[in-house]
Amino acid sequence: MMRKIKQVALLSILLLGGCASYTTPGGSVAIGRLAESDINALMSVQAAATFPAHIAVARIQAPGYASYRLSSFGTGRYSVVTTREVETEADFTQLAKMPQVAGIAPLNRILLPEQLDSIKSLREAAARLKADILLIYTFDTSFHAGEQQFAPLNVISLGLLKNKEVSVTTTVSAALFDVRTEYLYGLAESTAKESRNASVWSTSDAVDDLRRVTEKQAFAQLIPEVEKTWAGVIAEYVNSSMKATN
Repeated sequence: MMRKIKQVALLSILLLGGCASYTTPGGSVAIGRLAESDINALMSVQAAATFPAHIAVARIQAPGYASYRLSSFGTGRYSVVTTREVETEADFTQLAKMPQVAGIAPLNRILLPEQLDSIKSLREAAARLKADILLIYTFDTSFHAGEQQFAPLNVISLGLLKNKEVSVTTTVSAALFDVRTEYLYGLAESTAKESRNASVWSTSDAVDDLRRVTEKQAFAQLIPEVEKTWAGVIAEYVNSSMKATN
């Protein structure tokens, strides 16, 4: 009898192991759709930031965003991820060293409203920090196994991925807005991809580790792109004005 019980228990363990699954993280946000949509209003807004500028930073994702290790804050057309999962302190230190930057600060839950429907919500939070520029970014991460692509919040049965190459691709997009007027100063974007044999996807932890590696790499590559965009901002709104006054 004990032998049968052990056999049943062993079979249950094997079946559970074969049914291991991973839920892909939530989606990104089309940043442009959150900004002012009226054409006349868009054409009339002007740059109003003062330099050296204080920059407020926020990561935004699709409503109800969740990944294997964290969740987001807020309801409405988007949500905010207030935990730095793949971004490092060195990344933001590098941004803080850009010319004409007085400081960089994240937007946290204390400053954010529960309802998030437009960039204005983030601008108001940034204004409470006395920030001049709002830097927002969003991750778009996709998973592939062979020819199959998994959309956000898809459940991947890990036991069905044998003998397939699996890959994770992340594109991170960023935008710089004027806190006072919502004027768009510029955009930046970067993409990273990592591939592994399916044998490494035996556990959800292993799958998520690959996601984090890809997102961390994409964000690290975004920093120099933001620096390039910022250099253009300085050239147009700081250097040119200095020349005009001389």
